[in-house]
Amino acid sequence: MYESMKMSVEHVVETGKISEEYNTSDEVRQVFSQWSIDGFTRQSHPTVIQVLLDQNKDKDITGNCLPNLVYVSRQKSKTSPHHFKAGALNVLVRVSAAMTNAPVILTLDCDMYSNDPTTPLRALCYILDPEMQSNLGYVQFPQEYHRLNKSDIYACEHKRLFKVHPVGYDGLCGPNYVGTGCFFRRRALCGGPSTLILPEIDGLCPDSVVNKPLTAPSVLELAHHVAGCNYENQTKWGSKIGFRYGSLVEDYYTGYRMKCEGWRSIFCYPETAAFLGDVPFNLLDVLSQNKRWAIGLLEVAFSRYSTITFGVKSMGLFMGLGYSYYAFWAILTIPITTYCLLPQLALLNELSIFPKVSDPWFLLYMFLFLGAYGQDLLEFVVDGGTIQRWWSDQRMWIMRGLSSYAFGLTEFVVKSIGIPTEGFNVTSKIINDEESKRYEQGVFEFGVPSPLFVTLTMAAIINLLSFISGLVHFIVDGGSSKEGLVMQLVLTGLIVMNCLPVYQAIALRSDKGKMPTKTTVTATLLASAVYVVASLFLK
Repeated sequence: MYESMKMSVEHVVETGKISEEYNTSDEVRQVFSQWSIDGFTRQSHPTVIQVLLDQNKDKDITGNCLPNLVYVSRQKSKTSPHHFKAGALNVLVRVSAAMTNAPVILTLDCDMYSNDPTTPLRALCYILDPEMQSNLGYVQFPQEYHRLNKSDIYACEHKRLFKVHPVGYDGLCGPNYVGTGCFFRRRALCGGPSTLILPEIDGLCPDSVVNKPLTAPSVLELAHHVAGCNYENQTKWGSKIGFRYGSLVEDYYTGYRMKCEGWRSIFCYPETAAFLGDVPFNLLDVLSQNKRWAIGLLEVAFSRYSTITFGVKSMGLFMGLGYSYYAFWAILTIPITTYCLLPQLALLNELSIFPKVSDPWFLLYMFLFLGAYGQDLLEFVVDGGTIQRWWSDQRMWIMRGLSSYAFGLTEFVVKSIGIPTEGFNVTSKIINDEESKRYEQGVFEFGVPSPLFVTLTMAAIINLLSFISGLVHFIVDGGSSKEGLVMQLVLTGLIVMNCLPVYQAIALRSDKGKMPTKTTVTATLLASAVYVVASLFLK
């Protein structure tokens, strides 16, 4: 029923006209009777609210009541901002308040599904606990996936973000909201625990009681009214009430603002995954998603509610610093880019920047180097990860730093000075049979040409040339005379190993996943220019 309704609405907005082919029932005809004859598109169309199942009337084959199922498509207008996912969630909060006003709300991404029927009971154990009820805002479950390949080549599991770090935050004020798999108390979306902010309509208040059927004319009228694209004008929705506007990562920002208001959260991590979802299946989608996150996090970091000032003041030092770690994620591009280029360019020019192997200081460098990677591996494996997935994780850390974070930081700076940038892109989770086969085999899929690949390919080329040059000099000139270059040679070799999928795509592959030629040529020219400039500078 839901898919049929969705198909009808999508057909109408795609064609711009109401076709009798999709008006298969009186209910559908009633919905479209409110629409004009033509002129509507995906960006401009009226509200659609259709009750598909009503628990007071609809029963299953055993005679038990079915849950309510309501199709909602909010009104869109090219002249009104719609605030992307946060705007859609706020419409759903208001429409559900008008129709049922249930005290608990579950948010779930469209590519995720329930994997354990006892999940609501687990959440209610916390929500109904009288010791927690006064300031518990939400219960967050880990984000887990069901189609990861054996080595998780794109590191989409995000083990630290979704599992390791939330356990630590649970000892403070609780984990952040990650956009899906989260049970909210409706009251928590209306101001702090001690500062209730009432919506502008009594029917939307968290404690109001709906005693009319879902299909009652007054209920549907209110639901359509609050789903209008101009309803939020001159209201506190998005600023003080509901999911917050002002960042591309509305989940991070909403959870952060709720913590600042005094709410806490709980991380529920059962052995059986509560929800499972899909992951991106090509490198471009992964990098684009991380670039969007980087921009949204910086929007919070440099807003009036900055985590480093407002956050520390409101939540305390540890939670403030915890949120700041993510807010300033994109700035990691500076040390990562330095890590991947400076020692390599110095190696090309036979300049030593680390101590010699015989120097006592060399032991300190090796201790820090091996200690950092050792701690990272231990933390990953202890939480149930594998060495294969850890290798993918630290490889993607480098790739994200060279591409997503660099482009995200640049785009944020450009936007901040008033220069328009590209719009919001939804991450695709669609995959064909050929891509699925390559993904299962652990083969990188690059997709279409993108500027995101240029810096990544440039770094891969520089590291490969540097490693070959350094190795040749080390063998030809003798190891003792090049003792000071050992550390740089090892570091460059590590980066080369991490960039193997890039080399494979550039030189070896003949399938559709090959690195786009335009990207390779641009990266080669850029790498040459960087080498020339760096050589002049180093000399």
